[in-house]
This record gives sequence, C-alpha cells and structure tokens, in this order.
Amino acid sequence: MGTVVEAANKGANGSIPQKNPTVVFVLGGPGSGKGTQCANIVQHFGYTHLSAGDLLRAEIKSGSENGTMIQNMIKEGKIVPSEVTIKLLQRAIEENGNDKFLIDGFPRNEENRAAFENVTGIEPAFVLFFDCPEEEMERRLLSRNQGREDDNIETIRKRFKVFLESSLPVINYYDAKAKVRKIDAARPVEEVFETVKAIFAPKNEKAD
Repeated sequence: MGTVVEAANKGANGSIPQKNPTVVFVLGGPGSGKGTQCANIVQHFGYTHLSAGDLLRAEIKSGSENGTMIQNMIKEGKIVPSEVTIKLLQRAIEENGNDKFLIDGFPRNEENRAAFENVTGIEPAFVLFFDCPEEEMERRLLSRNQGREDDNIETIRKRFKVFLESSLPVINYYDAKAKVRKIDAARPVEEVFETVKAIFAPKNEKAD
C-alpha cells in the first residue's frame, strides 16, 4: 500500500528538502475570511499563497491527462486522491522562487495530512486556524452575493458540517504538538489581521 508514497518520497527527497521551505497550513470553515487574510499575509510578509482547490482547477483547465482524470473524478462525485493534490502542491513549491508558503484549505482531513508529510517530508511551521461561529459564516456567505450557486442555507450547512468532521481531527493533531494558532475570525477584517500580524511579525523582528 505504501509503494506510491515511498516512490514519491524518493522522488521528493531529491528536490524539496534542499529548499527547506516554511509552510503554514491555513484552515477555516467556508466564510471564515481566510482568503482575505491570506491576501494580507502575502502583501505584508512575502508569502506565496497556494490554494489546493485553485491548483486542481488550473490542472483541469490545462487539459493535461492528469487534469482530465481529476475532472472525471470530481464529475463522478469521487474525492481526488491525496497524492494527486499533494503532487500539485509539491510542484508549485518546487517551481516557485519563494521559500515561504501559505497552503490554503489543505489538509482537508487526517489522511491528507499524513500523506502530505510522508510524500514531501515537510511538516508545517504551524497551522493558522480561523475560528468563526456557524451563524456568522452563514451570514457572510449569504450576503456576499457572488452568484455562487452553492451559497444557499442547506449547502452552506452541509459544507460547514463536512469542514468540522474532516478538518477538526487535523486541527486537534497539530494542537497536541502546540502548532495551532487559533484566531477569532468573527471580528472585523482589520481586527483579525492585527492578530494575524502578531503571529507572523515576531519572527521578522527577532532577526534584527
């Protein structure tokens, strides 16, 4: 069973570890505002923002064999295997000149988490968890009017439930390693970013 991971590991060991990037996982329910805060972190602290969902969509758009396979799996309602998403993340990290990355919306579950560490040999510096009450996320998603057909009450509640069931074990795992930075995301954007800044800035200041 571990053969794919082992093979990937061998391949990875030749490339990523010498780069030794800083990786921060960014987790939060739908509507928790993590996308907005990721953009702020990129602007202020020079991180590269990688979204697992965006990478999968870009791969589908590219028309590659891999992209067609991903598209078919999504059409059939199947979950794209962790290895596929991780390979895309790994490639994005290797091909980017930066050494600091925000990985947004990943790992989605425990299996993702274990596979990411196995395949890439990278452990995140920490996990940024945007903690937001369901009612507030609901209110935000319903008022943002971006024409997303999945922004209706039933779907939002379903997405929230899926997030809780699959992502909380990941958060608990890293919490046990004192690697979770939990942020009260129900506050206004500016206040939330002040908290985010306090998490990222000390490291920069210590370098002085």
